[in-house]
Amino acid sequence: MIKTNMQESNLRKIIERKGNFTVFEYDHDMSNNPSVAMQNYYAAQMNIRKRQVMIDLDDDHSAIIQRGAMQWTAGQVQSGTNVKGVGDFAKKLVSSKVTNESAIKPLYKGNGVLVLEPTYKYIIIEDVGSWDGMVIEDGLFYACDAGIDIKTVARKTLSSAVAGGEGLFNSCLTGQGYAVLECNCPREELIEIELKDDELKVDGPFAIAWSRSLAFTVERSTKTLIGSAAGGEGLVNVYRGTGKVLMAPV
Repeated sequence: MIKTNMQESNLRKIIERKGNFTVFEYDHDMSNNPSVAMQNYYAAQMNIRKRQVMIDLDDDHSAIIQRGAMQWTAGQVQSGTNVKGVGDFAKKLVSSKVTNESAIKPLYKGNGVLVLEPTYKYIIIEDVGSWDGMVIEDGLFYACDAGIDIKTVARKTLSSAVAGGEGLFNSCLTGQGYAVLECNCPREELIEIELKDDELKVDGPFAIAWSRSLAFTVERSTKTLIGSAAGGEGLVNVYRGTGKVLMAPV
């Protein structure tokens, strides 16, 4: 039997719970010294606070997490990797070389709890099944249900990688379950746009996640090169088709 005061402290509160993932936020950061106390006080006024994810593990729920993200576990919890065999290991090794993400990630299963390292970033929990394939920017992944498959996808055109400032490869999450993301913006500030046989043009790499079904290209903002230069926009990132885009405001 496991008993913890994670949910009883006056300094922590639950701000979100989906599936077997619970997100805590610290009202006050008291784990600091006088030299940074004033800085942390004003940071808290801007909602820059420590946040922490707790994952409940049982026979029906296992979790894959970012490498190095585990802080502690309690109960009968075993750790391994998300590698399914020799062939899968080779694929993940190649994926690690072409993205900034570690494709080989720890897998935790058993009966107990898994608590991740605190972070000052915002925690976002997304239902991967509602995306029908969710492509994410490097550095966003924090954890997910073990049933979610993490693949590496390449840009459909070289122009989208070179001119779009987004990189040539990204991680794509598929399957049913929840994914936990670390983001510089809170979920309330993110702009979610749904497209149905339409297009979205963005002046800059503001999209942090988009549906795998969308075609991503980089195009001139107007039909002519002179018009694009005169308009001051130049090249824009274009997402075309049916799906969703999650975009940061800055």
